[in-house]
Amino acid sequence: MKITLIEKQEVVTYLPLPFFASSVPAGFPSPADDYIEAGLDLNEYLIKHPSATYFARACGESMVERGIQNRALLIVDRSIQPRQDHVVIAVINGELTCKILDIENKQLLAANPAYEPVALNEDIDFVIEGVVIHAINPLCTPW
Repeated sequence: MKITLIEKQEVVTYLPLPFFASSVPAGFPSPADDYIEAGLDLNEYLIKHPSATYFARACGESMVERGIQNRALLIVDRSIQPRQDHVVIAVINGELTCKILDIENKQLLAANPAYEPVALNEDIDFVIEGVVIHAINPLCTPW
């Protein structure tokens, strides 16, 4: 899975959006459930360490079994210490990639059996750029 960093743009620090008090069942909705509890700021909800967080765009199918679809918006936190089985953004020989960190076996794993593991040995240049904390996947294109 290739990664494209998203260029820094003007950041809106607070954008409250309606937040419904009840959960949304995957069946027939109740007319009584349209009470709006409060505004929800996605920055506050999704980003715990703003100065250490960046966005990236996923490209490819290698992480689909971890819920990362092609074109997903990835929220990456550099302040989190990478651990076993974390999904990370790594640079391997100058190329960005998104993979599962397997410290025990010294490799990076895809979340799709069609892709081979990447061995982490002394022959490659390897750096972890952050831990993926959220993936936002489009379900449809509204336009």
